Amino acid sequence: MLVIGSRGSQLALWQANYISDRLKARGVETRIEIIHTKGDKILDVPLSKVGGKGLFTKEIEEALLDRRIDLAVHSLKDLPTELPEGLTIAAIPQRTEPLDAIVGGKLRDLKLGAKVGTSSLRRIAQLRRIRPDLDIQSIRGNVDTRIGKVEKGEYDAIILAAAGLRRLGWGDIISETFRADVLLPAVGQGALAIETLLSGDGYEACRALDDPWIHFAITAERAMLAELGGGCQVPIGAYATLENTELFLTGGVFSPDGSEMIRYTATGDCTQAVELGKSVAQVLLDRGAARILAAVTPQE
Repeated sequence: MLVIGSRGSQLALWQANYISDRLKARGVETRIEIIHTKGDKILDVPLSKVGGKGLFTKEIEEALLDRRIDLAVHSLKDLPTELPEGLTIAAIPQRTEPLDAIVGGKLRDLKLGAKVGTSSLRRIAQLRRIRPDLDIQSIRGNVDTRIGKVEKGEYDAIILAAAGLRRLGWGDIISETFRADVLLPAVGQGALAIETLLSGDGYEACRALDDPWIHFAITAERAMLAELGGGCQVPIGAYATLENTELFLTGGVFSPDGSEMIRYTATGDCTQAVELGKSVAQVLLDRGAARILAAVTPQE
């Protein structure tokens, strides 16, 4: 029996159970072990003020390396681009909708000065360019907790990933989803990562769940992020799509106050995903991204 490591939130457990069901359909027995991460213990602190990488993954990766679990299921956008030695992404299954969504009303219909909650500097920066009048506040907590704050009137609206809402069966409360040219998503948003040791039963069982076409797109996004030296708490966005075997990658870096936005799109063959990601990052750096990132990257 394979042991799946997961955070304990409703969404994390949905994701772990989804992978468990996929494995069981292939005749692999599993059980889920809940592992609490540092990120789960400081839900009252804005992500932008929390230093260090692997906020939601470190303890789970330690369990993998200690062989207490056989595989880990992550929201891919939470997974640092540099994995601990001995670990790998064994599979990236089919990606769910990667876009951002708003709950509480359409963005254009919100009143002047409306209070909007989000935990992401990337979203804050882009929202301030579109609606500088909004009162944008940090909001943490599980998805249902955030939704509850809108229902209680503590926030007029919240912005979060459409994928999480749809996975939990709450797609009907989405007021609007944003095109990538309006709010550029986070690297890997909407995708899951199955992390395992470099070899062994977990790796072998999970390899069959990989979607190679999605893997190409995610590889390009993560290569761009790695080249920029950013993590999941900095204002970087990316979105890669495939047309036949051609990969289209858009990357963006944004100043938190919304005053600066550097975006660039390039194309390349899907088999050159890493090279495409690095080239997009280099253009962003050449255009001033390093200065923006140096001002906002949390210190270790």
